[in-house]
Amino acid sequence: MEFVIATITLIVGVLLGYVLQKWIIKGRSVQAREDAERVLSDAAKHSETLKKEALIEAKDQIFRMKQEAEDEAKERRKELTALENRLGQREENIDRRADSLDKREHTLSSVQGQITKREKELEDMVVEEKHRLEHVAGMTSDEAKAVLLNRVEEDVKHEAATFIRETEARAREEAAKKAKNIVGIAIQRVAADHTAESTVSVVHIPSDDMKGRIIGREGRNIRAFEQLTGINLIIDDTPEAVVLSSFDPVRREVGRITLEALIQDGRIHPARIEEMFNKAEEQVGQQVQEAGEQAAFDTGIHGLHAELIRTLGRLKYRTSYGQNVLNHSLEVAHLASVMASELGIDQKLCKRAGLLHDLGKAIDHEVEGPHAVIGADLARRMNEPAAILHCIEAHHGDVEPQTVEAVIVQAADAISAARPGARRETLESYIKRLQKLEEIAEAHHGVEKCYAMQAGREIRVMVKPDDVDDTNSVILARDIAKQIEDEMEYPGQVKVIVIRESRAIDYAK
Repeated sequence: MEFVIATITLIVGVLLGYVLQKWIIKGRSVQAREDAERVLSDAAKHSETLKKEALIEAKDQIFRMKQEAEDEAKERRKELTALENRLGQREENIDRRADSLDKREHTLSSVQGQITKREKELEDMVVEEKHRLEHVAGMTSDEAKAVLLNRVEEDVKHEAATFIRETEARAREEAAKKAKNIVGIAIQRVAADHTAESTVSVVHIPSDDMKGRIIGREGRNIRAFEQLTGINLIIDDTPEAVVLSSFDPVRREVGRITLEALIQDGRIHPARIEEMFNKAEEQVGQQVQEAGEQAAFDTGIHGLHAELIRTLGRLKYRTSYGQNVLNHSLEVAHLASVMASELGIDQKLCKRAGLLHDLGKAIDHEVEGPHAVIGADLARRMNEPAAILHCIEAHHGDVEPQTVEAVIVQAADAISAARPGARRETLESYIKRLQKLEEIAEAHHGVEKCYAMQAGREIRVMVKPDDVDDTNSVILARDIAKQIEDEMEYPGQVKVIVIRESRAIDYAK
């Protein structure tokens, strides 16, 4: 019985559970359907709202675009209106100018008519006046012209004869001078001068141990020596020798004497270096003075300024390709005197100019410029005559020689420098320098011929006139000079002359 009751209860429970489950499922489906319908309704409402908003936004944008287009159209209309106003004003101005030009043209026509009338009246008056003059003079205009021409011809013949006589007399007076010039120019063609100076002196020492003493502790001795003398003391691996280097030959000589005295004395320290330097400076100064005075005495030249004598003495320590410049100056003075005697011109002037011609080499390391110009400036400050100054500054062609004396000094300088054994320069190096000069010039466009002259101190370049005009000639000269500076080593300076010549040729048949 209990089993039956339990079974019935279980069956009833299962049925109730099934009924409840069906009821719950049905309720949920109804709820889901309602939720779906509500979602669809909300989506429809939202899409309608978005559609309306998009429509409103599109209308606003269309309105704004329409407003901007209207504003732009208004601005364009304003610009067109302003442009029309300006065009209208210009048309009015043009009309007014046209009216003014018409009036001026009318006025000019009237004035032209008056001028033509006046010219006709003047022509008539000239003809009438001519007739009156012919009547008064008793001859026609052609006859009057003939008489006037005869008188002018007689006057011209007289003046020509007078001029010819004066020219012949002047030519006879200057014949001797011109002959001397010709001889001087012929001598000048031997000119060949190049300069180079020695810038080092070698001092021999008893042993290499002396090098350490010369340098001193922490280099104090060598610093004191270089500071006092103003020269560089080079101590290297060369056995038993040290080198003094300086562009100033007098200062280098003072340093040499100072160092030799220190080595001989054996005591080398800053105080002793200063003492020996002062003694050496006094000794060299005395030697310079004596050398200058001896040079003036040997040439018989008097009245030289004391500064010029000291400068001459400094040349004792200057060399050019191994040739002592003071001895060279003495040679030039004697050569110039001999040539002047042969030509019958002022011997004293030529000898004085020959002795002083290389003054600038004594101070060319202190002053910028060619030594000929430097020497002339120094002599000018010492009140030397203008003729002497011209000989000095013209002896290397820095200034064109204008006197026979200048040419004589130039030639004597060249003879002294070029004589066999005077200088160390070899013929081969000399020829190579000239060839290099010509090669540089010939490499430029438009160059027809070129010649190295004055022993390489001048290069003359002939150009083709059709390829190089006057302006390009100046540029070509500068380019050649710049290339010579960059590619060659040479003493002094090189003058570049570009010559452009045009020729017109025709034949009479």
